[in-house]
Amino acid sequence: MKKGWLDRITEKVISRKFTVFLTATALMLWSDLNSDTWGMIAIVYIGSQGVIDAALSWKHGSRD
Repeated sequence: MKKGWLDRITEKVISRKFTVFLTATALMLWSDLNSDTWGMIAIVYIGSQGVIDAALSWKHGSRD
């Protein structure tokens, strides 16, 4: 399956969790995003991604 160029760069350079952190921080600094909303974005994404990773690891074994 082909991946977009941004996905390939993200996988090689930085994690997606860090990308979400940077995006939410940039929105907080340059937009009207308050710190509570920033926290919710980070918690929801990182938490849901952690659950998905755990489920995949449990079902298919370690992906390393």
